[in-house]
Amino acid sequence: MSLTCVAVPFDRLTATEVHSLARLRQDVFVVEQECPYPDLDGRDVEPGTRHVLLTGDAALLGCARVLDDGAAWRIGRVALVREARGQGLADVLMRTALAVTGGREVVLDAQTPLAGWYATHGFEVDGPEFLEDDIAHLPMRRSQERV
Repeated sequence: MSLTCVAVPFDRLTATEVHSLARLRQDVFVVEQECPYPDLDGRDVEPGTRHVLLTGDAALLGCARVLDDGAAWRIGRVALVREARGQGLADVLMRTALAVTGGREVVLDAQTPLAGWYATHGFEVDGPEFLEDDIAHLPMRRSQERV
Protein backbone atom coordinates (compact mmCIF):
# COMPACT_ATOMS: atom_id res chain seq x y z
CA MET A 1 0.00 0.00 0.00
CA SER A 2 1.24 3.46 -0.88
CA LEU A 3 0.87 5.84 2.10
CA THR A 4 0.77 9.63 1.99
CA CYS A 5 0.41 11.96 4.96
CA VAL A 6 0.01 15.72 4.48
CA ALA A 7 -1.02 18.72 6.58
CA VAL A 8 -2.95 21.34 4.65
CA PRO A 9 -5.25 24.30 5.32
CA PHE A 10 -8.97 23.87 4.68
CA ASP A 11 -8.94 25.88 1.46
CA ARG A 12 -6.52 23.36 -0.09
CA LEU A 13 -8.82 20.39 0.54
CA THR A 14 -10.88 19.08 -2.34
CA ALA A 15 -14.61 18.55 -1.95
CA THR A 16 -13.98 14.79 -1.87
CA GLU A 17 -11.37 15.20 0.89
CA VAL A 18 -13.73 17.35 2.97
CA HIS A 19 -16.44 14.71 2.60
CA SER A 20 -14.06 11.86 3.52
CA LEU A 21 -12.73 13.82 6.50
CA ALA A 22 -16.22 14.60 7.82
CA ARG A 23 -17.29 11.01 7.26
CA LEU A 24 -14.31 9.57 9.14
CA ARG A 25 -14.77 11.90 12.11
CA GLN A 26 -18.50 11.12 12.19
CA ASP A 27 -17.90 7.36 11.95
CA VAL A 28 -15.35 7.34 14.79
CA PHE A 29 -16.51 10.01 17.23
CA VAL A 30 -20.27 10.12 16.73
CA VAL A 31 -21.17 6.57 15.67
CA GLU A 32 -18.45 4.30 17.11
CA GLN A 33 -17.94 6.22 20.36
CA GLU A 34 -21.64 7.11 20.58
CA CYS A 35 -20.94 10.80 21.25
CA PRO A 36 -23.15 13.13 19.28
CA TYR A 37 -21.41 16.47 19.29
CA PRO A 38 -21.20 19.49 16.97
CA ASP A 39 -18.17 18.51 14.87
CA LEU A 40 -18.63 21.52 12.59
CA ASP A 41 -17.46 24.01 15.20
CA GLY A 42 -16.12 26.66 12.81
CA ARG A 43 -12.47 25.92 13.59
CA ASP A 44 -11.83 23.77 10.51
CA VAL A 45 -11.83 26.83 8.26
CA GLU A 46 -9.66 29.12 10.42
CA PRO A 47 -6.55 30.33 8.53
CA GLY A 48 -4.11 28.74 11.01
CA THR A 49 -5.80 25.33 11.09
CA ARG A 50 -4.07 22.41 9.41
CA HIS A 51 -5.80 19.17 8.51
CA VAL A 52 -3.62 16.09 8.61
CA LEU A 53 -4.76 13.48 6.11
CA LEU A 54 -3.30 9.98 5.95
CA THR A 55 -4.23 8.20 2.74
CA GLY A 56 -3.45 4.80 1.40
CA ASP A 57 -4.25 3.80 -2.15
CA ALA A 58 -6.39 6.97 -2.53
CA ALA A 59 -8.57 6.16 0.51
CA LEU A 60 -8.57 8.25 3.69
CA LEU A 61 -7.20 6.10 6.52
CA GLY A 62 -6.73 8.71 9.24
CA CYS A 63 -6.92 12.34 10.18
CA ALA A 64 -6.00 14.91 12.79
CA ARG A 65 -6.60 18.62 13.21
CA VAL A 66 -3.99 21.15 14.31
CA LEU A 67 -5.37 24.44 15.63
CA ASP A 68 -3.48 27.67 16.21
CA ASP A 69 -4.57 28.66 19.73
CA GLY A 70 -2.18 31.61 19.98
CA ALA A 71 0.29 30.72 22.73
CA ALA A 72 0.13 27.02 21.86
CA TRP A 73 -0.93 24.69 19.09
CA ARG A 74 -3.80 22.28 19.81
CA ILE A 75 -4.02 18.83 18.25
CA GLY A 76 -7.37 17.08 18.15
CA ARG A 77 -9.77 15.01 16.09
CA VAL A 78 -7.13 12.25 15.78
CA ALA A 79 -8.82 9.25 14.20
CA LEU A 80 -8.11 6.16 12.11
CA VAL A 81 -10.51 3.94 10.24
CA ARG A 82 -10.97 0.69 12.16
CA GLU A 83 -9.08 -1.37 9.56
CA ALA A 84 -5.98 0.85 9.90
CA ARG A 85 -5.61 0.59 13.67
CA GLY A 86 -2.83 -1.34 15.35
CA GLN A 87 -0.38 -0.86 12.47
CA GLY A 88 1.57 2.17 13.72
CA LEU A 89 -0.27 4.55 11.40
CA ALA A 90 -1.34 6.85 14.23
CA ASP A 91 2.38 7.56 14.74
CA VAL A 92 2.57 8.78 11.15
CA LEU A 93 -0.39 11.10 11.80
CA MET A 94 1.14 12.47 14.99
CA ARG A 95 4.59 13.03 13.48
CA THR A 96 3.00 14.95 10.60
CA ALA A 97 0.84 17.01 12.97
CA LEU A 98 3.85 17.84 15.15
CA ALA A 99 5.88 18.85 12.09
CA VAL A 100 3.62 21.91 11.59
CA THR A 101 3.85 23.08 15.21
CA GLY A 102 7.49 24.16 15.33
CA GLY A 103 8.60 26.54 18.03
CA ARG A 104 5.60 26.58 20.34
CA GLU A 105 4.04 24.34 22.96
CA VAL A 106 1.42 21.84 21.85
CA VAL A 107 -1.60 20.83 23.90
CA LEU A 108 -4.26 18.17 23.50
CA ASP A 109 -6.99 16.41 25.44
CA ALA A 110 -6.19 12.70 25.30
CA GLN A 111 -8.71 9.99 25.94
CA THR A 112 -7.26 8.56 29.14
CA PRO A 113 -6.37 5.09 27.77
CA LEU A 114 -4.28 6.81 25.06
CA ALA A 115 -2.21 9.02 27.39
CA GLY A 116 0.68 6.54 27.34
CA TRP A 117 0.76 6.58 23.55
CA TYR A 118 0.76 10.40 23.47
CA ALA A 119 3.62 10.30 25.99
CA THR A 120 5.72 8.49 23.38
CA HIS A 121 5.42 11.70 21.34
CA GLY A 122 6.69 13.88 24.18
CA PHE A 123 3.39 14.82 25.83
CA GLU A 124 2.98 14.95 29.62
CA VAL A 125 -0.20 15.02 31.67
CA ASP A 126 -0.92 18.64 32.56
CA GLY A 127 -3.97 18.54 34.83
CA PRO A 128 -6.68 16.38 36.34
CA GLU A 129 -8.75 13.88 34.44
CA PHE A 130 -12.11 15.17 33.18
CA LEU A 131 -15.12 13.84 31.32
CA GLU A 132 -15.96 14.98 27.82
CA ASP A 133 -19.00 13.33 26.27
CA ASP A 134 -18.86 10.77 29.11
CA ILE A 135 -15.33 9.71 28.06
CA ALA A 136 -12.41 10.21 30.47
CA HIS A 137 -9.74 12.59 29.14
CA LEU A 138 -6.44 13.98 30.38
CA PRO A 139 -5.08 17.38 29.38
CA MET A 140 -1.57 16.95 28.00
CA ARG A 141 1.20 19.33 26.99
CA ARG A 142 4.37 19.04 24.93
CA SER A 143 6.80 21.79 25.87
CA GLN A 144 8.91 23.83 23.45
CA GLU A 145 12.02 22.04 24.65
CA ARG A 146 10.70 18.83 23.07
CA VAL A 147 10.48 20.49 19.65
